[in-house]
Amino acid sequence: MSNIHFMGGEKGGVGKSLMARVLAQYFIDHEIPFLGFDTDRSHGALLRFYRDYTSPVVIDQYESLDSILEAASSDYDQRVLVDLAAQTQSALTRWMEESDVLEVIQELGLSLRYWHVMDSGQDSVDLLRKLLDRFEDRLSYIVVLNQIRGEDFRILEQSGQKQRALEMGAEVIQLKHLHEPVMIKIDRNSSSFWHATQNGVEHEMGLMERQRVKRWLKNSYQEIDRLTV
Repeated sequence: MSNIHFMGGEKGGVGKSLMARVLAQYFIDHEIPFLGFDTDRSHGALLRFYRDYTSPVVIDQYESLDSILEAASSDYDQRVLVDLAAQTQSALTRWMEESDVLEVIQELGLSLRYWHVMDSGQDSVDLLRKLLDRFEDRLSYIVVLNQIRGEDFRILEQSGQKQRALEMGAEVIQLKHLHEPVMIKIDRNSSSFWHATQNGVEHEMGLMERQRVKRWLKNSYQEIDRLTV
């Protein structure tokens, strides 16, 4: 099992928080205990949608980040999910390197997975390259191809960075497209994905809209099932 999950990608708008919400809902639906940490000070998605499970964490305060490891080491059956806001990678890297986080995790018998969420553009490919340059095979990677932010990932394929990540042991999954008006309704009403599939919810999702969410969640869960979470 993986104890700690960093949901990153560095670039704003690629779907980091969306993937974090999907993983949180997966844990809930599969009765897997977890704690969430949200680094977004202004409008954190995990705090908004899964506030009963989530605490804020200050990315540029080591003592705050230390609480992530404290939580993971207090209960080895519990997962820890950290939603990283945009442009937080440098602060996270400083903490990890100056605190020997990867060594501490190994000594404690914990495991860490870094989810790199991508859109189909060049910026996401460049950020993946920088991540691999920095940590090489010292991190366990999950590369998420977010089709909601673009379905043509030829730039990634042609760059060689996907193959490079795979050679380092990375796993690649897809977050499939969800009809945009449905996602807007869910977000506007601060609904969990489970709530969006139920009858009589306050945002009045139609029958077929609820069905599309159910199918999308099923597809997302099938992708997660291929991983060690």
